[in-house]
Amino acid sequence: MMTTSEQPATLRERKKLRTRQALADTAVTLFGERGFDNTPLDALLEQVEVSRRTFFRNFRSKEDVALTAVTHLWDIYLEVLDGIKKSGPLADVLLDAMLTTLERMDEDWYRHFPLTLRLIADSPALDGYTLRYCAEVQTEIARCLDGQGRLELRLLIEFFVAAWRCALDEWLPECTPGELPALLRRTCSSMNSALSLEA
Repeated sequence: MMTTSEQPATLRERKKLRTRQALADTAVTLFGERGFDNTPLDALLEQVEVSRRTFFRNFRSKEDVALTAVTHLWDIYLEVLDGIKKSGPLADVLLDAMLTTLERMDEDWYRHFPLTLRLIADSPALDGYTLRYCAEVQTEIARCLDGQGRLELRLLIEFFVAAWRCALDEWLPECTPGELPALLRRTCSSMNSALSLEA
């Protein structure tokens, strides 16, 4: 789940990356087969043949490794948002940053992301961890845009994240990579009419 320009230069860095990817790939498969809550961390370490020390050099927790595809997406999103030209409606800036981020995701990511979403849906512990992570990301988005914590900006970010989740809900049954950007555009464009719905 890296772009070519991000490939590490040294042998040691490449080895560390391979270990990290093996842990993330195996975690999604193993947790998917056995259930996240029912699979101890030691089962993952045994399958990848790494020590606890090696694991914790790469990931903070079992939840952290399970969410690799999610954190990779939002890491890239924050990087894109930080570098994007911020002019015009902020809703468009948020959407454009995600569309650019999705273009950067490779086939590997598109294979793992739906599996990760299903893991989250099936595990209350992982779902809770994800909600805390999402709150941290939203704080970072606000900081990146103005750092003021204005109520209007916080609401806009909440609306954008809600639109993203709605797009994912529609995408999940088939998970066709090319359809996700179009679904996100549609959910974002529906926001104004949704806010003006009458009882």
